[in-house]
Formats: sequence, structure tokens, C-alpha cells
Amino acid sequence: MPSLDKFSVQQVYWSAFGIPAYDELTVPEDAKMPYLTYQKANGSLGGVMNVSASVYYKGTSWNAIIQEVNHIEKFVDRQVFFNGGILKVRKPISHFAQPMDEPSDKKIRRMVLTVEMEFLSA
Repeated sequence: MPSLDKFSVQQVYWSAFGIPAYDELTVPEDAKMPYLTYQKANGSLGGVMNVSASVYYKGTSWNAIIQEVNHIEKFVDRQVFFNGGILKVRKPISHFAQPMDEPSDKKIRRMVLTVEMEFLSA
């Protein structure tokens, strides 16, 4: 297995939910929904950061995306090892998921997720 750094371990974390995950700055033009985008972040021990991700679905109903977010919520609190430490991710006490509209396409369903992320490393 290749060595994971602080940035690549975030890809491993967000990809574990069963839908394609992309750094929000590098979503392929041909990406098919559903997919997830996430903010990349960097920090160190004691530096808890609020980081967001978005889940995207296309359709006329919110049911599928709500089910997906409920699934993610059950497994969001995790620790993932990387070269030099551990990425610790927690669901915040107050404000995990929020639906958003997409003015460019009324059929896009988006849920913004907020997590607390900390690197247990130098």
C-alpha cells in the first residue's frame, strides 16, 4: 500500500462511503451523480478544524440523498491511520447536514455536511 500523507488520507476517508469522492477543486467534467466533494485541509495536534463536504444527487426528490446522508452519518466518526499519524473525524454536536439548492439546475440535490477534523500528528 502506498504511503498516505495528510492530503491523501482525506481521499481515503471520504471515498469509504460508497459513492465517488472528489476534492472540490478537482471534480472531473464528466463526473456522474451521485458523488461527494470535500474540502482538503491540513493541521496538527490540537488543531480541530471544521471542514465541509457536499453530497450531490440529481432528481426531483430529496429521498435518495437524505438516505445517503443518514448512511454517512452513522459512520462519520472514525480514525484513519496515515504515515506519521491519525486523521480523526467527528460529527459536530450541532449542525451536521443542511440541504442546499442549486440555482443552475433545479434537479440537482445537494446536502452540505460539516465535520470536525483533527490530525493527531506533528
